[in-house]
Amino acid sequence: MTLSGAVVRLRAVVGLAFAQLRRSPGRTALTVLAVTLAVLSVTVLASLGVGVVDKGEQGLDNADRDIWISSDPVDPSASGTENPIVGAHAKSAEITARDDVQSASPIAMYDVYLGTNASDLERRPAVGVQETHDGFNFREGRGFEVDEETAASPPPEEPEVGEIVIDPRVADSLNVSVGETIYVGTSRQTADAAEFTVVGTSGYYSQYLGSPGVTVPLGDLQAVAGTSGTDRATFITADVTDDADRTTVANDLDEEYPEYDVRTSDEQVQSMVEERTIVLASGATLVGLAVVGGVVLTANLFALVAHQQREQLAALRAVGLSRRVLAGTIGTQGLVIGLLGGLVGLATTPLAVIGVNRFAASVLGFEGLLRTPPAVYLGGFALALVVGTVVAIVAGWRAGRYARIEHLEI
Repeated sequence: MTLSGAVVRLRAVVGLAFAQLRRSPGRTALTVLAVTLAVLSVTVLASLGVGVVDKGEQGLDNADRDIWISSDPVDPSASGTENPIVGAHAKSAEITARDDVQSASPIAMYDVYLGTNASDLERRPAVGVQETHDGFNFREGRGFEVDEETAASPPPEEPEVGEIVIDPRVADSLNVSVGETIYVGTSRQTADAAEFTVVGTSGYYSQYLGSPGVTVPLGDLQAVAGTSGTDRATFITADVTDDADRTTVANDLDEEYPEYDVRTSDEQVQSMVEERTIVLASGATLVGLAVVGGVVLTANLFALVAHQQREQLAALRAVGLSRRVLAGTIGTQGLVIGLLGGLVGLATTPLAVIGVNRFAASVLGFEGLLRTPPAVYLGGFALALVVGTVVAIVAGWRAGRYARIEHLEI
């Protein structure tokens, strides 16, 4: 075929495709909408899958600690009974005294009962830290600080600081605001023994605990839990000095404390992923379902479009047009519809992600759960444009095969 002949055929295919689209504007609009929904299903589900996989790593990155020391098992859901590190303040002081360590501090996790009335208490997860830090993004109020002497001393028998940061949803549930006091205890019977002043509201740790929680000075939390004597903690975290290699320091600490598991932040992420393979599998499954579901929806969509045009295709076949021209006509329609639907889908993806993220934050406590790296947008657009065009061509070829004179209405 000559070049001029190919150009003429291409112009004829494009002209026929646009004529078919203009002939049924309602069907065209609905098809574009269907492609948009297919793209959204890919981008939103893929964003959720990426977010599920990345959440643990981001949490440790935000904590900004080089080394994590723990002792299996670590089970924060076990009401504090699995805070396995004993003598956490003394060990933190020993580690801090090293020349290659800038600072070390323990972290404890317990379930507590809290409320404004000792007879009406809610059970919430609590995290004990020596001080609040950057990244809390307080909705109201401020954090708390513990002076160096208190932080390095063994925990007190009674709460000394008496301050607490609570999740905004906990504040709404208890109907309290900054400046008011609440009861806190590890059992309903002992909750009225300790009062804490709400100094700020933040959901920082809630997004990692999976439910609305509270943050308390470490020594005060241990005093409330009755573990001041044993000084129990879940982790000891450490930052190395600028001139030290964290892997080398971690190996040295591992030899010095063989009874504990010493990991760098990267190794801690890997450990958490290995222990939560169901989370990783869920994320990968969501991405896979998004792609497969989008392809199936797109394939069915253009098969339906070709089926609805069988009379027009039969008429064109009757006047001598080849199956290749008919397939090209449907394929061009798929390209145009995929382009329009893909662009609309990508434009609405940020709005959908924002909406789902707000829902996840309000219900589950996970801030920014959905992530939209460029690959997510590229995948959604490729589905609409490439897959849509290929599927439309195949559907047009099959439709051309069955486009016969008997399909015409007499």
